[in-house]
Parts: sequence; C-alpha cells; structure tokens
Amino acid sequence: MTDKNKRKRPLVADKRYPGKAKPKAKTAARGKPATRKAAPARRKAARPKRPRRGGILGFFAGVARWIWRLIWTITWRVSLVIFLVLALAVGYIYTTIPPLETLLDGRARGSVTMLDREGEVFAWRGDQFGGVVSAESVSKHLRNAVIATEDKRFYRHLGVSPRGIASAVRINLSEGRGPLSGHGGSTITQQTAKLLCLGEPYDPSSGMTEKEYEAECRRSSLGRKAKEALFAIAMELKYTKNDILSIYLNRAYMGGGAFGAEAAAQRFFGKPAAALSPAEGAMLAGLLTAPTTLSPTNNLDRSQSRAATVIRLMEEQGYLSAAEADEAIANPAQLSEAAEAEAGGYFADWVMSSGPEFFTRNTTEDVIIKTTLDQRIQRAAEEGLKWVFENKVREGSKAQAAIVVMSSDGAVRALVGGRKTKVAGAFNRATQAMRQTGSAFKPFIYAAALDLGYSPDDIIVDEPYCLNIPGSGQWCPKNYTKSFKGPVTLTEALKSSLNIPAVKVSESVGRETVSSVATQFGIKSDLAAGPALALGASESTLLEMTGAYAGILNGGSSVTPYGLVDLRLLGETEPLMGTGGGINERVIQEDAARQLVYMMEKVISEGTGQRAKFGGRQLAGKTGTTSANKDAWFVGFSADYVAGVWMGYDDNTPLTGVTGGGLPAEIWRETMSRVHEGMPLKELPMQAPAPPSNLSEAQPEPQPQPQPQGGGNQGGGADNVIDRVLRDIFGGGSSGSGASAPAPNFLDR
Repeated sequence: MTDKNKRKRPLVADKRYPGKAKPKAKTAARGKPATRKAAPARRKAARPKRPRRGGILGFFAGVARWIWRLIWTITWRVSLVIFLVLALAVGYIYTTIPPLETLLDGRARGSVTMLDREGEVFAWRGDQFGGVVSAESVSKHLRNAVIATEDKRFYRHLGVSPRGIASAVRINLSEGRGPLSGHGGSTITQQTAKLLCLGEPYDPSSGMTEKEYEAECRRSSLGRKAKEALFAIAMELKYTKNDILSIYLNRAYMGGGAFGAEAAAQRFFGKPAAALSPAEGAMLAGLLTAPTTLSPTNNLDRSQSRAATVIRLMEEQGYLSAAEADEAIANPAQLSEAAEAEAGGYFADWVMSSGPEFFTRNTTEDVIIKTTLDQRIQRAAEEGLKWVFENKVREGSKAQAAIVVMSSDGAVRALVGGRKTKVAGAFNRATQAMRQTGSAFKPFIYAAALDLGYSPDDIIVDEPYCLNIPGSGQWCPKNYTKSFKGPVTLTEALKSSLNIPAVKVSESVGRETVSSVATQFGIKSDLAAGPALALGASESTLLEMTGAYAGILNGGSSVTPYGLVDLRLLGETEPLMGTGGGINERVIQEDAARQLVYMMEKVISEGTGQRAKFGGRQLAGKTGTTSANKDAWFVGFSADYVAGVWMGYDDNTPLTGVTGGGLPAEIWRETMSRVHEGMPLKELPMQAPAPPSNLSEAQPEPQPQPQPQGGGNQGGGADNVIDRVLRDIFGGGSSGSGASAPAPNFLDR
C-alpha cells in the first residue's frame, strides 16, 4: 500500500479546536469524481419596491402624508415652546414665593378674645388665630381626615391632579352645571394657592374692599385655574408636602371666626389641635367644604352628619379601622361649653360695641379683654327666661323679653337681649331698645322727695285730679284700677303704684328736680317735659334702668354700667385701658336712699310685685306697665344683685293680660332665685321712717292750679300736707313749667 492510500492523521490543532470543521476535499478519494457540487452562495432577494399609486388616490395620499408630517413638526415644536414658557413661568413664580414663615397667618384683621370675671374664655370676635401649627404637630386624625376628604393623592402628585380635574368636570356636567361650577377637583396645593390669592396681597389703594378682594381670589375662571395650577407647581418645587399642608392648616377658614386648625380646635372643643380625637378631627375637616353652613355653632347636627361621612372616607383609605370608625360615629364630637355659648351672645356684642373701635370691631391686633361676666349668672338668666316662656306664655307668642343682672357698682354680670339667647350680632333689646318706662320710673320721683326731706310716712291724697296744661287744655291722670284710695302714705302710694299721688309729688318737688335726679342716676334719654314725666312717659333702655336702680341699692351714688374690666394686647401683661364704668358721684343722701329701699321693699312684700318673692329673702323693686300695655317692666334688687326685666313686642303690639307685676316679675324671680342658689341670706340696706311729726292740725292751702273733676276739691284740702309744706318752702306754685300736649294715660298696678 502506498502512502497515498493511507488516511491522514488529524493534526494536534484539530484536536485542540474541535469546533472548526475541516474543509471538504474538492475531489473524491481514490480518483472518483465528486457526485455533488457545492452550491453557490445565495444572495438575499431584493424586496420589490411598492409601486407608487398613480392617479387621484396617489395624489391625495401624498398630500395627507405631507400634512401629517407638517402637523407633527409643528406640534412638537409648539409643545417644546409651550413647555419652555411654562417652565419659565413656574420658575418666575418660584422666585416670588416668600419664605414659609410669612405665609402661616393670612388674616386681614386681628381677633378679640373675651374672658369672664374668673379669667375663663367665653367669647371670640374677629379673625381668630390660635397660633402656628404644622402638619407634624397637629393630631394625626385631623391630618388624615383633611387628606382623606380634600386630596387623597396629595403625597403622590406634583401639585395638580389631571385625574381629579377630569373627574370633577364629569361630575359637574352630569349634574347639569358648567364644567368649572361645583366640584373643582383642586388638590390641597391648589387650594393653598387660592388661599394665598396666587401671591397677590390685598392692596387698600386698589379701590377694592377686603370682601371684594377675597371674592376675586376665589373666582373660578379658566384663566385663573391655569394660574392656580402654575402657582401650585411652583409651590411643590419650593416647599415640601408637609410645608404646603402646614400652610393650608394654618390659613383655612373653619367657621365661627376661626382661621386655622388651632383656632378652630380651641373655638369648638376647647383643646389644642394636637389633642383632637378622630371624631373631632373629622368634624374640622368636614368644615372645609362649607365652613359657615356646616359650622357646629350654627347647626351641630349637620356638622356631625358631615363628620360621619369624613370618618367613612378615612376608613376606606385605611386611616381608621372599622372598629375605630364605628366608635367615632357612635360618639360624635361635642361642642365645649364656651362654644355652646355662641361666642358670648348679647353680652359679647355689647362689650364689643362699648370698647374703642380700633381695638374691638376693627382691630388689626390680637386683643384680650377681661370682662365682668359671670357665666353662672348668665346661665341663670337664660334658664329663668326660658322656663317662664315654656310654662307661662302661650305657645306661638311673639312677645320678647330682656334681662340685665349687675352688681351695685354697675358691673354687669349677665345680659340677655332676647328670647333667642344663642345668637351673635342680633338686635339687643337690653341695650338698644328704647321703651317707655311706665311706673318703673316712680322711684326717682320719691327719691327726689325723700332727698328734700319727705318721709315715707307722709300722707298724700289719692283722688280725682286734673291739671291745666297751657296751650293744651286739661289733663287728668287716672289710676290703673280707675279707683281712688283717698289719703295714703308715700310708701302705700309706691307699693300700690298709684298714679295720682306720683303726679302730685312730682308737681310738688318740681319736674326739673325729678328729671335732674333721674338723669344723674343714669337715665340718659330725653325726659318728658310735661306732668306725664311722673308716669314714665319717657323712654329708656333696660340697661340704663337697671343701672339707675343700682344707684339706689348702693346708697344713692350713680353708676355707669360696664362690662369691660381691662384690655391688653396678646402676649402683653400691662393693660392698654381699664374699665370705663363703676360708681360715680352721689345723687341723693344715703338716708334718703335707705328710706327709698324701705319703700321699694314693700312693693315686693306687700304690693304689686309680690310675684317676685322667693326664698324668704329681703327684696326690693318696682313694677312698670305703660300705656295700652305695650311695655311691662320689673326692676329690683337683693342685697347682692340688681336685676331688670323688660317684656313686650318689637312692633309695639299691646301685651294681652300682662303687667309689670305679672310675667316680668316671674321672670325676675326665676332668674334671681337661680342666681342666689347657695348664697347666704342678707338684709337690705334699708331704713324705716322715723315717727311722723304731728301735721294733722295744719291748715289747708288753696290750690289754684288743679281743676275739679266730677265734683270735689282736687287742688287743696287738709290732707294735702305735702303741697302746702313745699309751697311754704318755695313760695309759689309747683315748680317745673314745662308744658306739652295732653299725655296718654300710663296706667300701672
């Protein structure tokens, strides 16, 4: 065998690299021809070009492609330009947004916080701001409730939520409103931007009022929504999420004059925002939708119902377990005692109106006012009024009533200006209503007489009596009973509220003297010039009348009723001003005042005011009923407090079957009995009269002025000792020459 026929051994390299195939021999072994030729390399077939469409279809297809390419080119270029413009706008807004600390208190006005005589808060006025809080410092229940209610994706968006906006537009359209009317789809960031008025502070020189400015800030136009979105994005870049939430929690109005979570928590619940329960946090979060309508001080039931909805949202989003949600709904948030007082009601309104305007109604500072209010006495007055109207007055009556309780120095302890006690800003019948006083004015007549030396036991004749009024003719007063009692003491005349003796005494001491005494005691209104002055023809307020009676109790010195003790700025220890009231100058001698108290005690113990008696206490007072029963009064005092009650209709409709000794005396009793619960018995500062001098032998002096009525001598007689004595002293007819048209009869019992 030759070497050619031997098989060739594999090379070492072939063994080392087995993956490489050995090229095949081009010829067959042993000289045999190859049976198969190697196939030539296959070239990739070229894809045939799609023939262009010819004709009209091809033309339009080309035009369409050209238009599409043009639109795309323009769109991405315009989008890029818009994006750059928006980025520049956001960047500019970013540079104008102030530091966080300057945005937390956004009130335009200051606040007034009122303290009672014990130093407890009972009322707020103005834009209340309880202090700065942060998203981290408030109760987690409040924070979670706000997020669950207002913006559940707050921590996941960049200031604007397209999904929320689209959902709001859909809901608005489905409810038949415009796309931007109703639900706004705003995020918390957008709402905060709106609270900041998009960075546009109020400018007084703009010609807009603050109310118009706020309305403009809250206007929902398409352009304003766009600005709001840009501002929101800039805020997201400037602040953290918790910073934005903090601004919102500090600036949002939550009803009842409260701005921010801290003020609202203190206003409604009497606790800080950090201590709120789930039910309380849900109630505050629910107020954000409609703070005035849903305010718990306006409608607690509606506010609790809204809070229940918020609690369910918190449960759905995992902030509360089912058990916690059920517990919160079963035990809804309740108002604090101060909140139930409706921001102090009539008393707080009166204090605000009596203080300096720049520190009360229009203050730009946070002010603290300490007052004379006693909340226990205030509740007593409100409960007493309510009890009488529920138990003594026919259902559906529109009659109104007012109450004032004060100390003998004029410090007002309670004030009720109408039957609806849980109100603020309402018409105050205790301080604003000018009403005829009727026989409640008579103590000032006898005060003048006693100060001139009269005795409570002096005799005067109750008989038919007339006066000729120059230019007006004859005027003949009558008693309420249309009868006459003949000779009576001054004490008997007062306790039975006899009109004719009161007119005689007034004419004897002089109308000017009576007017002077009444004015000095605090009756500031214009007093009648004619003889009807003695029958309460003049008008006064209940506050003035009660203050005047306080002067009788304190021994004859006038008082200025007051409710403000001192006023200071928040954080300051020194007051800016003190009280503007208290005891003033003496009006009558102390002995005269004590004798008058003796006479007025008989009104309650034996006379027309017996319905006012309670608890075996010494009490003094006077009834009053005006012409045609349009006004009914009872004003009186114990050794501790003075109280006045007025009752009537706002439109001067006559009262039916009501006199001062009836329902007003009962309201007075129900109020004062509650006021004196638990207080020791004290005697009144009264003085019984000295034994009368023997004047029975004195000769009568003719009285030329009074004219007869139905027979009888009305002007003189042996019994008219007082007229005779005064004429001897002053040497002539009755002083006080004022004349007027015939006055109506002011009848009282």
